[in-house]
Amino acid sequence: MTGATFMRFAARTVLSAPACKAVKIRGYHRQYLTTFRSNTSTINGGRTAFFLSLPVLSYLGLEAYRRVQSATVVHALEKAEEAVEQADYLYSCGETVKLYQLLLQYKDSDDAEFLWRLARASRDLSLLAHIAADEKKRLTFEAFEYAKKALEKNEACFAAHKWYAVCLSDIGDYEGVKVKIGNSYIIKEHLQRAIELNPKDATSIHILGYWCFAFAELAWYQRKVAAMIFASPPTATYEEALAFFLKAEEVDPNFYSKNLLMLGKSYMAVKDQGNAVLWLRKARDYPPHTEEDKEVHKEALDLLKKLSA
Repeated sequence: MTGATFMRFAARTVLSAPACKAVKIRGYHRQYLTTFRSNTSTINGGRTAFFLSLPVLSYLGLEAYRRVQSATVVHALEKAEEAVEQADYLYSCGETVKLYQLLLQYKDSDDAEFLWRLARASRDLSLLAHIAADEKKRLTFEAFEYAKKALEKNEACFAAHKWYAVCLSDIGDYEGVKVKIGNSYIIKEHLQRAIELNPKDATSIHILGYWCFAFAELAWYQRKVAAMIFASPPTATYEEALAFFLKAEEVDPNFYSKNLLMLGKSYMAVKDQGNAVLWLRKARDYPPHTEEDKEVHKEALDLLKKLSA
């Protein structure tokens, strides 16, 4: 579910608890009043009226407290929803640094919606050209920890699975070939789970296609090394990768410059030059909003030159 939908659901869930509690307490008051009347039947009317007013005052106090608590919860949820909306706006504008600074305020949150967004923002920040190597490594591992925490908080969050898979792949670059290949099984499982939870998320489908492409293009000596480390190393084909990239485009057309590029590269790999040129041109003409879009533009240009040579 989306951030806004999640917050509305959370609001309904949280607000239902005080209401249930109030019903029980209200029932207790009714029972107390009945018992009290029977025990004070011999007392004159004035004293009875006086004593009976005490539970009513307690009830009114409870009702006031419940209204304050409900208002506080609603305010907190509205504030959280606004923060999520602001974060999504900054992400859509490519404001990586501002987005990271905004979400860093919620690093100790128990809400997976904040945590996976912070994982994504940390990773995006690590990919900026001006980030030094040591800072890039720190941000990469930081992103993984946020994604891991998001998954711990809500296993049913598709985005938590997606960014856990992405960030796990990233830290593999620092932990050696054996760890990276070993993690690849886990990465695939989390991507499949993300797609199961949200079949309409084109990004998860794209990343699974990228996973297939990466293993399809392994050189023979890399396959040999992998076979020495694992009895049955991961395998995939260009056709499988192509199917995922096409599916992602079907779900959300033109959603990501890299998907257009990978479609072109996949068609090149299966020797379909006509379709390769078609998708590479789309990747070339994609409006650049991020550093990655600019890199995609350059690579698409280079590949088109190669095909036309």
